[in-house]
Amino acid sequence: MLKAYDEQLRTDAETSGAVSVTRHGPLRLATFDGGRGFISYQDLGGAGEAGIEELVAAAVAHFDADPGITEVEWKTRGHDHAPGLHDALLRHGFAPDEPESIMVGEARLLAVDVPLPDGVALRTITSVQDVRAASIMQDAVFGSPASEARVESQLRGIAAGESEMWVAEADGEVLSAGRIDMVPGTEFAGIWGGATLEKWRGRGIYRALTAARARTAIDRGKRYIHSDSTEFSRPILERSGLVKVGTTTPYVRRRSRGSGSD
Repeated sequence: MLKAYDEQLRTDAETSGAVSVTRHGPLRLATFDGGRGFISYQDLGGAGEAGIEELVAAAVAHFDADPGITEVEWKTRGHDHAPGLHDALLRHGFAPDEPESIMVGEARLLAVDVPLPDGVALRTITSVQDVRAASIMQDAVFGSPASEARVESQLRGIAAGESEMWVAEADGEVLSAGRIDMVPGTEFAGIWGGATLEKWRGRGIYRALTAARARTAIDRGKRYIHSDSTEFSRPILERSGLVKVGTTTPYVRRRSRGSGSD
């Protein structure tokens, strides 16, 4: 499964939806709406410490040349051969976020019947109002600033048929939400943004939401589900049969306000 993940997902599929993508050696330097830069690659081409230092410097220079970029993420994977990468990223102003587990498994293992608490119902959402309400709940759970650019990106994916967004609701309140993205040209679909209000956790809602998204993936002809999971969702996915095949740590560099550099 890790081999399938590396070969199928760490390609142009990872930067679909980008405004632009520039190649520099093994790197994909992608610009997304909302002033976001993103750096990924299938491998680092066997580069040693000096070569990796050059790659990091080149990536930083590329995004610094665009004044519209306010935040850049370098997505690392724990199983890569990347000597000196951590230190090089720190030297160039990146800071690591919390590591997440790379989870992969057969979609059929997640597509099970899960009973919901009384009064709770699942549905897909497509309207601006519904997607914004779900996003506000997710941002609150994750402690992230609200992002209208993210809402607009999700709406574009839904309109294009590339994504579905699901919510669990009770009495008109969004209790849990999550998205599934089909990865064109691969056997994969990705589940993202899974969040549940704290008072509703431990009652099967997130698992039911995951099962609904897995059924969507199967209906679209996908074999595998993948997810970058926090420690909240990882145990639920493991109980459903997904396997932790590695770790991923995002390193983020933010442009200082009022200046042209960090």
